[in-house]
Amino acid sequence: RHVAAEAGMSMGLVQHYFSTKDQMLLFTFRTLSEHVAQRMGEAVGALPQPPGPRSLLRTMLKELLPLTGQARAEVPIWTAFLARAIVEPSLAAPLREGAGQMRDFIADQIRAAQRSGEADPGLDPQQEAATLLALADGLMLRAMIERDDAEATLATLDYHIDRIFTGDHPPVRDA
Repeated sequence: RHVAAEAGMSMGLVQHYFSTKDQMLLFTFRTLSEHVAQRMGEAVGALPQPPGPRSLLRTMLKELLPLTGQARAEVPIWTAFLARAIVEPSLAAPLREGAGQMRDFIADQIRAAQRSGEADPGLDPQQEAATLLALADGLMLRAMIERDDAEATLATLDYHIDRIFTGDHPPVRDA
């Protein structure tokens, strides 16, 4: 009812497209995911090419944070979807899939940086990727609830990225 009223259309029309609230939430989740992916692509495209692993990851993770008006407006929708996905397994599936793909991509970038000597060779790339994604999730919520400013949020992200991409390391040689 609320969606129909906000959209200025009849409930019957909304129900024609979405027979359940979960279908509407899934559609919204996919739409927001596309918007975030587009923002990431644009931000990465604005980097000097080709971007190094550190700048690529920072740029992508930054786009997950509510640092702009558009991103801040999306967070309540994300959290509504997340809350419902906790109790509805069919909604959790796309979250797991997307998070898994992002975690693997981040881990691959860390491995590439380890091979080139840009990242600490002693780190576990999969664990670091999982930690960075959890950090981004936490920063997103903290920034919204505590109204942290962009500078504080980015300083926390940079602190953890700098922990991975520190100083000069000898390149890792493939065995």
